Amino acid sequence: MTAYEIISKKRDGFELSEEEIGYMINGYAEGRIPDYQMSALLMAIFLRGMNKQETMTVTKNMLYSGEVVDLSSIPGVKVDKHSTGGVGDKVSIILAPVVAAAGVPVPMISGRGLGHTGGTLDKLESIPGFRVDYSIKEYKEKIARVGTCLIGQTPDICPADKKMYALRDVTATIQSIPLITGSIMSKKLAEGIDALVLDVKTGHGAFMQKHEDSVALAKQLISVGEAFGKPTVAYITDMNEPLGNAVGNWLEIVECIDGLHGEGPDDLMEVTHQLCGAMIYLGKKAASIEEGVEISKEMIRSGKAWDKFLEIAEEQNGDVDILKNPLRYPKPAFQAQVPAAESGYVASIHSLEVGLTAVTLGAGRQKADDLIDPKAGIVLHKKAGQAVEAGEPIMSVYTDREEVLKAAVERLGKAVAYSAQPVESKALIHEYLDKNSL
Repeated sequence: MTAYEIISKKRDGFELSEEEIGYMINGYAEGRIPDYQMSALLMAIFLRGMNKQETMTVTKNMLYSGEVVDLSSIPGVKVDKHSTGGVGDKVSIILAPVVAAAGVPVPMISGRGLGHTGGTLDKLESIPGFRVDYSIKEYKEKIARVGTCLIGQTPDICPADKKMYALRDVTATIQSIPLITGSIMSKKLAEGIDALVLDVKTGHGAFMQKHEDSVALAKQLISVGEAFGKPTVAYITDMNEPLGNAVGNWLEIVECIDGLHGEGPDDLMEVTHQLCGAMIYLGKKAASIEEGVEISKEMIRSGKAWDKFLEIAEEQNGDVDILKNPLRYPKPAFQAQVPAAESGYVASIHSLEVGLTAVTLGAGRQKADDLIDPKAGIVLHKKAGQAVEAGEPIMSVYTDREEVLKAAVERLGKAVAYSAQPVESKALIHEYLDKNSL
């Protein structure tokens, strides 16, 4: 077989065999298939789709292209959470210490920013000194010691996915259910989990903007997880406006510090506690998800989650003093306010526009090798449903790039819609799905 034949077969809408999928993925991981041919296949998959069997084969080939971690020597049910990505989605950074403090080991291999969405690794690396590049041996040791470890993909974990993930980011092939499923589940299955909680975003700031597409993705992810013997549940959560108030790496860390002190924004904490509750339940430390949610809230109230966060940071070489005194962090060179265009109520804030603007400020990457400015980003002072006066600051913008400031303020101003009448707040958590939903 040849790459040309396989690409043209998928281009024409036919099912690929296990051998053909393996040929392309393994060949790409080993350097025998060039970027341009894998790009063509990714676009063909994006346009033509894949059935369940093909998706399972993609996942298996990505998973077994590297090492599958064995955490059986660590006591307890190992549970992770994965979000499909959104604007201002910093849940993992609060969730890992909460769930670990509750006694559930959390193995977490995270990703970097993808398109308009931020990445957990980029946020963590905005903490001076914080390391995410540990070996598998070190990763296992740290989970055993502190109950969690947050790292990026090592060269040994799903190397095929790592190469394909970077290529998808720059070839407009992100929003493909089979490719998203293969990428997410290969990494999650490789990291040593026993169970998984999924946060599948829906809305214009999500990769899956339509509710039905988000549900389809969630079901595909659950199906793969259960097929591998890992109990998997999913929540469909809203991403029509940013989650929390901060968008940008260090700005989001500061908001996580607030959250761990019980002072986080209501929307961020609602989603975080629900996901933590499900993890604590799957980790057999609660009799129900509802009881898990109460335990999650108690971890915050008691200070145990904050103590665990500091322990994690110290274990991963982060500057604990700056986490205790975040005002010491370097300041961006430029800032500006986005004024409200009219009086009344905020009807909506377009999260995709906020995410894309944050990238132009330096908070994300436009090319795979772009450097991120951890100080850059946006802070929202108003959210949908809140009253506002014309001219009042509705957002603050931070950057070292003076040349983009004016355009960013104008773009963000257009991202806000207003209403003369009070606006009803929308539900954040749309739906719960598990194996019984398939």
